[in-house]
Amino acid sequence: MTSIQGAEAGAEAGQGSRRDVAVVAFAQTVHRRSTDRLSEVELVLPVLQDVLKQTGLTTDRIGFTCSGSSDYLAGRAFSFTMALDGVGAWPPISESHVEMDGAWALYEAWVKLRTGQADTALVYSYGKSSPGSVRDVLTRQLDPYTLAPLWPDAIALAALQTQAAIDAGLTDERALAATAVRSRRAAEANPHAQLRGSADVGELLEQPYEVRPLRRHDCPPVSDGAVAVILAVGDTARALHPRPAWIRGIDHRIEAHQPGVRDLTDSPSTRLAAARAGAFDAPVDTAELHAPFSVQELILRRALGLSDATEVNPSGGALAANPVMAAGLIRIGEAAARIHRGESRRALAHATSGPCLQQNLVAVLEGEQS
Repeated sequence: MTSIQGAEAGAEAGQGSRRDVAVVAFAQTVHRRSTDRLSEVELVLPVLQDVLKQTGLTTDRIGFTCSGSSDYLAGRAFSFTMALDGVGAWPPISESHVEMDGAWALYEAWVKLRTGQADTALVYSYGKSSPGSVRDVLTRQLDPYTLAPLWPDAIALAALQTQAAIDAGLTDERALAATAVRSRRAAEANPHAQLRGSADVGELLEQPYEVRPLRRHDCPPVSDGAVAVILAVGDTARALHPRPAWIRGIDHRIEAHQPGVRDLTDSPSTRLAAARAGAFDAPVDTAELHAPFSVQELILRRALGLSDATEVNPSGGALAANPVMAAGLIRIGEAAARIHRGESRRALAHATSGPCLQQNLVAVLEGEQS
């Protein structure tokens, strides 16, 4: 056997030995415009207690813990170490952290479980945008030499993306307002959402522009919040929940750092991640899309080939609540929760990071096959 054939055989053996992983618990805060009276620990602690209570697990039975947050939002280095107080000082834990949305922390935990390094994992993330200007903070993720010194904030960049879509004939301001209306009305049934409402399209179009062609309803609300999920493998997952939400595939991809060299009206990284995750293998009945700006839902719908048969953002999505560094993980949790409740059989969850949908993660979740 040649070395290449041996490597391929080993890869196939490893693929066969990997274990199924499921989301067995999900909790989130009530997202608010400001939580000035709460520290990060006080924000995170209730959701951590909630997911443990849902499963009956104690911290000593959690094999791996991973979190996602941003030091830039917190305004201090290694801020995540303070939030660890919410997990507890004892017993010692196997722990990791990503300076990303919690969806990427879930990906790291999923790898740990798939490769047999743990049987259960606790994943959480949080963000407090209210203390500073999140529009300005997000400029720090831009190219430090050519873009960041110009301070183009997140809404200005999204306005460029929106105008590109309008110029390409893909949408118009009325269609974008209709997306916002649907999101806010869907959020009426979500007790954790920040924005709800029954305003119609005409009312929204009478509002002034934030950055043309974006009005306030096209942009995400400034939100403080936290989220936590628990993952488990195989029979452990079945013992912890009567209807686990199995992660059938998950992948993330990244596009060029410079928005100027990308087609802002398309998201090839989302399409590739979805293909690698198996999203196109069968229809999905639910899609939770992390689209902080109204035009981004349109772009993601096209990239994912979603039809009208798919219910998109039944939770209200990021237009109803957008805690930075937590909103992507919330999309996975909301999709899993619909499977837990028997409201969905096969769901897609999406998370994004970076300007104009630069980085994208797609996960496919399914209920137990009968």
